Amino acid sequence: MKKVFALAAALLLTVGAMSAQNTFKGIVKYKIESTGTTAMQIPEQIATAEIKVMGEQMYTKSYMFSQGSEVFVKGLKQTQCVDNSMYITYLNAQGYEFENYKGDGKFLLEHTYNASTLDSLEIKDTEPGHFYFEYVDGETKEIAGQTCYKLIQHYYNDEGNETQFVMWYAKNIGPAYNVIFEGVKGMPLEYTMNLGEGRAITCTATEVVSGKVKEVDFLLPDGYKKPTKEELEAFATDLQDAKEMGYLPSGGDDE
Repeated sequence: MKKVFALAAALLLTVGAMSAQNTFKGIVKYKIESTGTTAMQIPEQIATAEIKVMGEQMYTKSYMFSQGSEVFVKGLKQTQCVDNSMYITYLNAQGYEFENYKGDGKFLLEHTYNASTLDSLEIKDTEPGHFYFEYVDGETKEIAGQTCYKLIQHYYNDEGNETQFVMWYAKNIGPAYNVIFEGVKGMPLEYTMNLGEGRAITCTATEVVSGKVKEVDFLLPDGYKKPTKEELEAFATDLQDAKEMGYLPSGGDDE
């Protein structure tokens, strides 16, 4: 009899997990605006963005969320396809020779997150340089036709001073943990980033389109491969050398 009860309990847990899994299939489209007291020019490449979703899978190549790569998510696993071949082509044309790195610069970077680690982000943490999530009960807001719930990210800088970022997220879209957004339990549809000196940008969903995605949208492109640690270090070393020799600007983050 104990075995029967154990089997029944296992089935209930399985059914519960399946029913909790989001089945939304579609595209979330965003606009990015300057909303601080100091006006900013929003570059065209980040003025709009979108994320494709199919159940626990997501895909985006919008610069706002991917910084120039292609990002694929399946549950807790995130894969980035980073194409650095333009650096190689450009530098070779300028007469610079890569001494350490000999590949084509097309990197496939994978990372699998731990659910318990993401759950721990809800634990209050006021240490300098740390942050935590506060999920607020009882406050909702309608955005792009979706019921959204309030989340406050409490961030503490190196001096221990707190900054709060308010986010409104939909629970019914995407994986249980949205690793594109640091493990938020849903799809953020509106949030503001304060950049200091009166500057801020707000990202808001303008439309949630059901359907319009296919399995092929979530397939990794050809030509990318996982680099070794040595290959990544060699590429970074050559790129730094190119900067120091004046082939690339020394400021900014080009990797």
